Amino acid sequence: MSKKIVINPVTRVEGHGKVTVQLSDAGAVEDAKLHIIEFRGFEKFAQGRPFYEMPTLTQRLCGICPVSHHLAAAKTCDALVSAKVPAGADKIRRLMHYGQMLQSHALHFFHLCAADFLLGFDSDPALRNVIGVAQADPETAVHAVKLRKFGQEVIKITGGKKVHPTGAIAGGINAKISDEDRKHIRDGIQQIIDWSVDGVELCLDYYNKNKELFDTFATFDTNFMGSVGPNGELEFYDGKLRGIDKDGQIVFDQLPYSNYTEEITETVENWSYMKFPYFKKLGYPEGSYRVGPLARFNVADSISTPKAGKYFDIFKQIANGKPVKGSLFYHFARLVEMLHAAELIAEVIEDDDIQSDALVNRGELKDEGVGIIEAPRGTLIHHYKIDENGLITMMNMIVATTQNNVGMNRAVETIAKAFIKPGVEITEGILNRIEVGIRCYDPCLSCATHAIGQMPLQLDIVDKSGKTIKTISR
Repeated sequence: MSKKIVINPVTRVEGHGKVTVQLSDAGAVEDAKLHIIEFRGFEKFAQGRPFYEMPTLTQRLCGICPVSHHLAAAKTCDALVSAKVPAGADKIRRLMHYGQMLQSHALHFFHLCAADFLLGFDSDPALRNVIGVAQADPETAVHAVKLRKFGQEVIKITGGKKVHPTGAIAGGINAKISDEDRKHIRDGIQQIIDWSVDGVELCLDYYNKNKELFDTFATFDTNFMGSVGPNGELEFYDGKLRGIDKDGQIVFDQLPYSNYTEEITETVENWSYMKFPYFKKLGYPEGSYRVGPLARFNVADSISTPKAGKYFDIFKQIANGKPVKGSLFYHFARLVEMLHAAELIAEVIEDDDIQSDALVNRGELKDEGVGIIEAPRGTLIHHYKIDENGLITMMNMIVATTQNNVGMNRAVETIAKAFIKPGVEITEGILNRIEVGIRCYDPCLSCATHAIGQMPLQLDIVDKSGKTIKTISR
């Protein structure tokens, strides 16, 4: 008889999600889906609020990546007030964003994912956590904590607070960098760069020892999208959009943020509250795409900083002229981006513009604005319309996790079909592999920052009548 396997809740995901795996009568996987079963409604309850509240309101979506929403909202407000942000304010915002990239990538890999690699996918779940990482590799664990700490300090210096900063406002920034704070970043950044290199080397060494795993684990065809500069270089803060297909061919390039609706649209499915974005030219589902570190590396031609650039070249050698499709490569790209962010902090902190008194510009009020930024998890789109009083009448936010919706579902299905076979015992390690596939995409994990040791997970196998015939829990 057919059976259904349910993983509910999926651990280390912000909000509520579950996985269902439908088995045939013979026990083979017929279908597998990641369901997002929570509705948050930010786009609706922002309506009627003044647009200038959005940089502080929208960042309450997340306690892990508030800077991304803060800056995407600020950039949208810039468009609404027709502002060319002063050079110094622009660079302070960039510093804040690079601090966010640094701390978020360090948190996700070292605190939430490293245990799977250092201890093994099938290791004791009681030890497979950040505490187990600290026991297995104390030096790496200490460096991971300090990497995130430094990134948070950069955010506080540029935004006023480590979490939910208030520095970015419509048309600019509200404070310049002090001499003391500038010195603090200067004094610490080289050590951060060195530790970031160690992190990349750790992942590269794991890849070199497990190439087949990287090449086959949750590997599938999709399109990719990310932001690039005028010469195709990786651009975190203010590039233009480039989309490529599964073979690496350009679908669109140098697309201004304000024109994103020309190339991207969304649809819905009846089994998830998340929307499903796709490239218009390719249709749905063929036009579904992935964003985030792996996607950014696939669409970009280069990285501007020297140390990260060296590892980016290694990635392109692995790619051999085609997009890299294995989900585990998200981790390698993520760590190289962490290094790139650290190097960018070192560059910007030497620019005297960050201590300029010219902080804000404003012009004529417009009725519509778009702001896009490359958040740690991928491209983040904010789109607002306002009335004559400056009140929000329409808000659309397309977050990275939404754009990775199809990618995560494909990862779940690919892993389930690879490891759940007729006659094979369903173990905790198999459940963990499904979650490993989801975690590659770093889908908003603020809930998991409090999870240490045994995390709740229950898998029920039921017959057609709904009777539970076997339960595995941890």
